[in-house]
Amino acid sequence: MAKLYFYYSAMNAGKTTTLLQSSHNYAERGMTTLLLKPLIDDREGLNVIRSRVGLEAKAMNFEKDDNLLQTIEAQHKTKSLNCVLVDEAQFLTRDQVIQLGDVVDRLEIPVLCYGLRTDFLGELFEGSRSLLAWADELREIKTVCHCGKKAIMTVRLNEEGKPLQAGEQIQIGGNESYVSMCRRHFKSSLGLSEI
Repeated sequence: MAKLYFYYSAMNAGKTTTLLQSSHNYAERGMTTLLLKPLIDDREGLNVIRSRVGLEAKAMNFEKDDNLLQTIEAQHKTKSLNCVLVDEAQFLTRDQVIQLGDVVDRLEIPVLCYGLRTDFLGELFEGSRSLLAWADELREIKTVCHCGKKAIMTVRLNEEGKPLQAGEQIQIGGNESYVSMCRRHFKSSLGLSEI
């Protein structure tokens, strides 16, 4: 039975690596996957998903106004799909999450979404909030803080490596801009508590 999955974590937990491994597992069994990536994340260029450990695969880009049910349905008619995998799922809109649910319910294709749960201020992204509400299964991908505890939050850094406490919710970046922390160190970085 097909399901809508949300694999979430803080930054640098290996979400993209896990997505690419899942797609590879389907391919090894002769199955077809469709990889989707939001156009806003252009760090690795268009039409490619690449992990920090060097794995990569071709992907189809989508924008906020795209109807993902229609996009996937058109691809499915061209070549039967066994699974859809979405990278950077925090950038989905609420409507797109509902459309992905329709892919599962109508087309009976599993959809695996990978993304951040919260932004650098501890607030939910629209896509993450919607996936937390609409997904059949939620799965955390774990990473660790510099102190060794489980990291559940993401901190944005300025050019000097100091934590930022304000700014736009979306700023595309990687290890040079973000670090994962436990709640205790996250709160301290925002000046919400002393360690």
